[in-house]
Amino acid sequence: MTEQAWHKRSPETVARQLEVNPARGLDRQTVSRRYRHYGANRLAGRRQRHPLRILLRQFRSIVILVLTVAGLLALLLGHHVEAAAVMAVVVINTLIGFFSEWRAARSMAALQGLQADRVRVRRAGRSEEIAATELVPGDVLLLSEGDLVPADARVVEAEGLQCDQAALTGESVPVSKTADAVAADTPLAERQGMLYKGTTLTRGAGVAIVTAIGMDTELGTIADLTASARSTATPLQARLDQLGHRLAWVVLALALGLAALGLLAGRDMLVMVETAIALGVAAVPEGLPIVATLALARGMWLMARRNALINHLAAVETLGSTGIILTDKTGTLTANRMHLETLVLPPDVEDETAARRRALAVGVLCSNAELAADSDDGADHGDPMEIALLEAGREAGIHRGQLIDDCPEVYEQPFDAERMMMATCHETSGDGLRVAVKGAPEAVLAASDMDEAGRDEWRARVEELAGGGLRPLLLAERGIGAVPDDPDQLYQALQPVGLAGLMDPPRPGVADAVAACQRAGVQVIMVTGDQAATARAIAAAVGIGTAEDLRVVEGQDLGDGDGDGSGTDATAITEAQVFARVTPAQKLDLVTAFQDAGYVVAMTGDGVNDAPALKKADIGIAMGQRGTDAAREVGDIILQDDRFERIVTAIRHGRGIFANIRRSLMFMLCTNFAEVAGVALATLAGAPLPLLPLQILYLNLLTDVFPALALAVGAAPANVMQQPPRPAGEAILTRRHWLAIGAWSAVIAATILAVLYLALTALGLDQASAVTVSFLTLGFSKLWFVFALREPATALWRGTVAGNPWIWVSLGVCGVLLAAAVYLPGLDRVLGTAPIGGAGWLLVIAASLVPLMIGELRRLALAIRP
Repeated sequence: MTEQAWHKRSPETVARQLEVNPARGLDRQTVSRRYRHYGANRLAGRRQRHPLRILLRQFRSIVILVLTVAGLLALLLGHHVEAAAVMAVVVINTLIGFFSEWRAARSMAALQGLQADRVRVRRAGRSEEIAATELVPGDVLLLSEGDLVPADARVVEAEGLQCDQAALTGESVPVSKTADAVAADTPLAERQGMLYKGTTLTRGAGVAIVTAIGMDTELGTIADLTASARSTATPLQARLDQLGHRLAWVVLALALGLAALGLLAGRDMLVMVETAIALGVAAVPEGLPIVATLALARGMWLMARRNALINHLAAVETLGSTGIILTDKTGTLTANRMHLETLVLPPDVEDETAARRRALAVGVLCSNAELAADSDDGADHGDPMEIALLEAGREAGIHRGQLIDDCPEVYEQPFDAERMMMATCHETSGDGLRVAVKGAPEAVLAASDMDEAGRDEWRARVEELAGGGLRPLLLAERGIGAVPDDPDQLYQALQPVGLAGLMDPPRPGVADAVAACQRAGVQVIMVTGDQAATARAIAAAVGIGTAEDLRVVEGQDLGDGDGDGSGTDATAITEAQVFARVTPAQKLDLVTAFQDAGYVVAMTGDGVNDAPALKKADIGIAMGQRGTDAAREVGDIILQDDRFERIVTAIRHGRGIFANIRRSLMFMLCTNFAEVAGVALATLAGAPLPLLPLQILYLNLLTDVFPALALAVGAAPANVMQQPPRPAGEAILTRRHWLAIGAWSAVIAATILAVLYLALTALGLDQASAVTVSFLTLGFSKLWFVFALREPATALWRGTVAGNPWIWVSLGVCGVLLAAAVYLPGLDRVLGTAPIGGAGWLLVIAASLVPLMIGELRRLALAIRP
């Protein structure tokens, strides 16, 4: 059903437009006709991705494609060993990617879980229970406390009706519902005459006319936004893809260029084609997908130990590059549990302790809530504000059970949305009854027994509390002789005894976490559906800004919200730290707007209303304890204990992971390009090739992977959280890194060519033994080279590299593999190696240290340079 702003129409107008008599409901023929027209009251399902499609997605990686082509060419040329080696890498990488992505996107199913199963309706003059899916527009709903609202509906009758809309709007307390119409431009959270699918009735009873079902409801709109919100590629994925495309062109140019050079130099065509394939494979860091995946998997494991579940491998690294965190308030920064922050007593009280106990006793008596300690199921029951008053009373030694024994309740007048008050009558030790009242301050003051000056004094206190983000609730009492026939007589000559200021307080540790984010250059911005004053108070309390300097932008200033960011004024969000009273579509707009401005955006949330923005954000962080299924299913990270400070830990891990992946990539490219340069120079000079094709594959597929993996799982640098986030568009390897790769490659290539020359001349070795010397020199150079990649200004034996035990394990494993290449029977014949003697080994060890020593001399020169 199309949007018709039902909230601005009276119940009579709505009934007339939907052609229904609320006293009788729809007849059978109308129900059947409308069901055929509108269909079932359910959210649209979401197609699951077929495993085959997930598998084929893995071949979008340019690195995988290059390796696949190289393996097929080797197979066509009859080089089965080389083909098997290359294809093994392809299979391993593909399977790792497949299993890491193979999970159902269950967000729509989670949203469907917010639908009621059975509902009570009035049809053809009779009350009956039907399946919620059978509802049609115009049906008359009969609702009571605890019901899950099955469809969007216009309230016709309300008897103390309150609704918890937190999952939909982000409000921290239930809101009252009446049959009153409101202005057309009233925000969804303030439409008191409407009930929305997926929300829960916490008090009272009512009658409502269904105005929208299924995907036409507000919940359906959110479901549609969630389904249509496109998850962007993570920064790491984008950077690796960009690097892969560049390397693909480099590989193609190298392979064709070397083949042409070799043919021009008179080399055997088949040998040059084999060498070109081997060097093409050498130029591609075959181990990178495995290294990146395992580094991220280790991050997942570390975060899981800290109660943060990671749904996507790249999520931890993405959070490490985040520049802005858009965070929900209720349940994320706050405890999602009301607390009595202050209790203002009447002026000029003589005994503050007695006056405070008197006020708390009124709050405890005027309640029908129940604390977990007193309930059968061990859970709190009732209105959050009443629970907060009961807890405050218990802390003061006032227990409801004991108080009710002393002052038995004889009558209750439930909260009424028109009166905005609640009253209970209690027996006393003397004659008459004690009436305990609580309610909206203005309503209680209007019924109080005081002059206008006294009322103005209370009003000033109410404004002060509200300005500080507290929810004011005025407590009052009076004495009467007996329960009156007219309930209005309870609300006369009231004596205010205390003004309660309630708030959903910040979670412990949140302020420290926000400060840590700010020190790391990450901006924390609150985005909530709650009131601006409440949002401002919480933002100041957790350190997002000072109360004086905080800039708060309300949803009405952001446009209607269409989910694509086009309706959001960029200038309106530039300096804002808090966005209040925003809709789900506006949250989505804000994520899009910040992304368009070049930020990597993280979004935290726990409600259904957060789901679209969580999915759209570069990294979605859902709360695990209080979060809805819809939020958890689209979140990339789920905080099992809902602690915001886990985000700081994830940022540290993410930054460390990126630094480690960059270091591993530097290691692989420096040594791989050295192989390419060495063979290219030898080809140009007409000299023997310093490496044979299978030797190149052996080094790259075995001895490269272990040190690269060890580098990838190292600890993060100590100062990683004192640095600003990486620029959103920064490549995984910058110009500085490419220059370093070129320089290191040249040094290592020159070393292995010099060793080949010395082995042939000074040592007088035959060509097979001389090539073995250059092969081993390159292999051991790679091992020592890991120490050249430590942090600047750290000693050779210190820092994250030397302090990483896996580095030493990898060096030992690779040393054994290099020795096996020469001395293991069968392997030496496959690789074409030969014995080199003692002198050859001395040359290998000495020469393999040359690149590292050159690097150390450069560090020393830079350290002593004035």
